[in-house]
Amino acid sequence: MAGRKWTQTSRVREGRPYPLGATWDGLGVNFALYSRHATKVELCLFDMRGREIERVALPEYTDEIWHGYLPDARPGQRYGYRVHGPYAPEAGHRFNPNKLLLDPYAKQIVGEVKWAPHLFGYTLGHRDLDRSFDRRDSAAYVPKCAVIDPAYTWGAEQSPCTPWDRTVIYEAHVRGFTMQHPDVPLIERGTFSALRHDAVVDHLKHLGVTAIELLPVHAYVDDQHLLEKGLRNYWGYNTLCFFAPQPRYLSQGIVSEFKQMVARLHDAGMEVILDVVYNHTAEGNELGPTLSFKGIDNASYYRLAEDRRYYINDTGTGNTFDLTNAGALRMVMDSLRYWVTEMHVDGFRFDLATILGRERHGFDPSGSFLDAVRQDPVLSQVKLIAEPWDIGPGGYQLGNFAPGWAEWNDRYRDTVRGLWRGDGGQLPGFAARFTGSADLFDHHGRRPAASVNFITAHDGFTLHDLVSYADKHNMANGEGNRDGHSHNLSCNHGVEGETDDEAIIALRARQMRNLLATLLLSQGTPMLLAGDEFGHSQQGNNNPYCQDNPLSWIDWERAAQPRAQAQAAFVRRVLQLRRRYALLRRNRFLHEGSDSEAGVGDIRWMRPDGGAMAPEDWHDGERRALTIVLDGRGPDSDLHVPARHLSLALLLNAGHETVAFTVGDDALQFRRVLVQTPEEALEMDAEGNWLMPPHSLCLLAASTS
Repeated sequence: MAGRKWTQTSRVREGRPYPLGATWDGLGVNFALYSRHATKVELCLFDMRGREIERVALPEYTDEIWHGYLPDARPGQRYGYRVHGPYAPEAGHRFNPNKLLLDPYAKQIVGEVKWAPHLFGYTLGHRDLDRSFDRRDSAAYVPKCAVIDPAYTWGAEQSPCTPWDRTVIYEAHVRGFTMQHPDVPLIERGTFSALRHDAVVDHLKHLGVTAIELLPVHAYVDDQHLLEKGLRNYWGYNTLCFFAPQPRYLSQGIVSEFKQMVARLHDAGMEVILDVVYNHTAEGNELGPTLSFKGIDNASYYRLAEDRRYYINDTGTGNTFDLTNAGALRMVMDSLRYWVTEMHVDGFRFDLATILGRERHGFDPSGSFLDAVRQDPVLSQVKLIAEPWDIGPGGYQLGNFAPGWAEWNDRYRDTVRGLWRGDGGQLPGFAARFTGSADLFDHHGRRPAASVNFITAHDGFTLHDLVSYADKHNMANGEGNRDGHSHNLSCNHGVEGETDDEAIIALRARQMRNLLATLLLSQGTPMLLAGDEFGHSQQGNNNPYCQDNPLSWIDWERAAQPRAQAQAAFVRRVLQLRRRYALLRRNRFLHEGSDSEAGVGDIRWMRPDGGAMAPEDWHDGERRALTIVLDGRGPDSDLHVPARHLSLALLLNAGHETVAFTVGDDALQFRRVLVQTPEEALEMDAEGNWLMPPHSLCLLAASTS
């Protein structure tokens, strides 16, 4: 194939350098590809059976962009690129025209990677490793790009534009959430079409979440070593193309299926947030395959070490995207804008976001990418969520992102887990986390909502497993249980895993309610993991990244059982309270001191006996009970709006003994139970105390005159 003489039959014109990618204008298709160091770019056309039928040399090179226009091309046309240039790994160049390359701007990918030695730019097994040169054609083993017609009738669709202080995020996996849903047609399960099914949408809406955050939906690769074990890259953190949706999520084989899902969710009042992976690609290190960026312009797209043969690996995946390069930065910005303007998504969660702000000198909250997003008139208006860490130098940056960003708060996760496990000395940290982590976010006008609070996420134990397993059980991953975190702050409450002991089952259920209530009553933006409302279990696996099977899929049959339904009803109840009472979602940080006009503070911290928490109380490592009073008589903003005439008191007993709580004064009489985690109804005793059993929580309300 490599030595074949190709005859050009398609008409070709100069075309335009912008927009990048393959653009159908109603008359033909413009092709444009960025490569600073290439010497020649060939557009390869394929028929519907995947056979290469023609190669067209792009005729023009403008501002580092190769381009040409094919008036005879139409939507549906399959294509790829072969890019010529130096093969000089020591200089950072890995051009090999024998390798078919995916367009970084491709809007649709057809097929999947088929692992073979042909995919590598060098000869596998050669003594010179990646300094060797492989001449085998890879076209038969890589998916093809497809030209699309972006036209879609959105009708009256519009984004809910939910304010941050009212946002409740639900993290879900496209496949895992619907693969076992009995009301979804078999052909649609595990796809975007399933997520617009009435039964699925109604569950989310009835639960009370306002946004669904989808694990990566960009086209990604199944790692070879996983396929050899009979496993798959389930989570999708191995991106191949940043514009195209994952092919296996398209039941209809058309990109507009994603738009149909978005329109349906928007109609139900829910936003769509995408988990995106712009920190690395699926091409690995110097020994990885040549699929796209590596063969288009390796030296421009990747951060290279001082010895340019090697990659900087701040991601742990072999390579790191270089957002200090204008071409790479432009691609990422264009991708984000595409998903907002064309696909109508409402925000993004950025995987390993510290990398996106890392300049040559280290992390910079005013780095190229972060500043570009902050000033962008489109992207600055959507929800931006950072995972504020990576494994590179200075990688942990919680609280240090620029205004306009929210951040995953792992300190919240660990503190709340430790508290309810019964660990000592947790109250000071809990006080900071419960009130929106002002120590981390109260600067530059950032609000409590900048703290995305979570107990569980896709990475780690589910809520059920958090209270059922003391240790991880990842043997199914085929790595001898060496993968995944060992520091889980979990507790099995006497038995590892499933049990028939009703007392343990009841305690675990109460602990799950405690954790859920704490999350949903805290200041900040709560994030639920899909299935936690039912008590979904992964059998103690805290790293199921490769488990595309019932281990990870939501068990909707189990979710229909009485215990599961009771837990879901509890979540609905607490979220109703969060919507109803603005005190639980303040748009400014809480302050303990008195307000100058109202004469009251936002919050009071009290011992169970009713006295104010003194410094020695906070430093008492054995203290596990606390009363938190949210005073509704104070203003919610500097406009000093009228008081709400309602105050709330949260009684928290994370210890192992029953505790009597005295709460209230002459002005505030807390007599109404809004929500509680104990099974038995709580009542005041004759002395006016509330008896709180071990491991329990209660929210009380008091009206004020």
